[in-house]
Amino acid sequence: MNRISLLGVLLASAASFLFAQTPRSPDSEAKAALSVAQSGHCLEAIPRLKKINTRSVTADLQKTVGKAGIHCAMMLNRQDDALDFLRVLRRELPHDPEVQFLSVHVFSDLSIRASQDLLFTNPSAYQVHELNAEALEAQHRWDDAMSEYRAVLVKIPDLPGIHYRIGRLILSKPETVTTFDNAKKEFEAELAIDPNNAGAEYVLGEIARQQDHWPDAIRHFGQAVQLDGNFPDALIGLGRSLTEGGKPAGAIAPLERAVKLQPDNPAAHYHLAIALRRAGQKEEGDKEFASYKEVSKRAGQLTHDVQAGVLGPQQVDPQAQQ
Repeated sequence: MNRISLLGVLLASAASFLFAQTPRSPDSEAKAALSVAQSGHCLEAIPRLKKINTRSVTADLQKTVGKAGIHCAMMLNRQDDALDFLRVLRRELPHDPEVQFLSVHVFSDLSIRASQDLLFTNPSAYQVHELNAEALEAQHRWDDAMSEYRAVLVKIPDLPGIHYRIGRLILSKPETVTTFDNAKKEFEAELAIDPNNAGAEYVLGEIARQQDHWPDAIRHFGQAVQLDGNFPDALIGLGRSLTEGGKPAGAIAPLERAVKLQPDNPAAHYHLAIALRRAGQKEEGDKEFASYKEVSKRAGQLTHDVQAGVLGPQQVDPQAQQ
């Protein structure tokens, strides 16, 4: 090889080395990794996509990288990797509708895969009956769901939460003369297993309230609040029952607590206004009624806006927000 040829080789080698050492821009790195993913080489693409600092690229490129990573991870059933990519998207673009829509599908797909894993690897586990019951409940197949929950109790008689769900199913079905009695038995059975179940106490309070049994309602709602002091519905139920039971002054504190926890809940403001008026605090009651009207108006406007966004403004009943 002559001196000129050797010099050319050396220069070419040096240029190649320098090019290899020159940092590539974030955009070019992202596009190169995306090219690998789009060509179907997901095993190679996932680590490259993970190395990309998405904060240094545009929002559109962030989404494209995340979507490609999720697609490859789900294709390879690498669920943790899929969640990692999704976590980055949700952190960086939390209010982006495309990211929110993608989240729904990823979580749904992961849920289905987890259900299949449970069914195929542990078909005799009580959790299979519980999972079936939840699916049937979502389809409003109350009796079938109840049978599955009963099957759970055959395997694990003292499993917390199952009697509560059966009681809830009983109340979901068309009401009969025995509905409340049958439901009460289930919620009481739940409390025998789990005395700290605030939800069971709350429902027993609600059953008593609907039957105008104020002492029982106050007792159950009060116990629910004692178990969970940040339970707005129980606080409202307690306040309503104290007011209707002739103790409006005692209703003010729990209802004020409910308003503090849920300032945009019209029911909390309404029942606090009633309690204040019946306790002789007319001026405070009037102020609370004004708050109730304002909150109700905002809630109606929000409902209207959601319906308009989904159905289109022409399909929304103008009376719905009044």
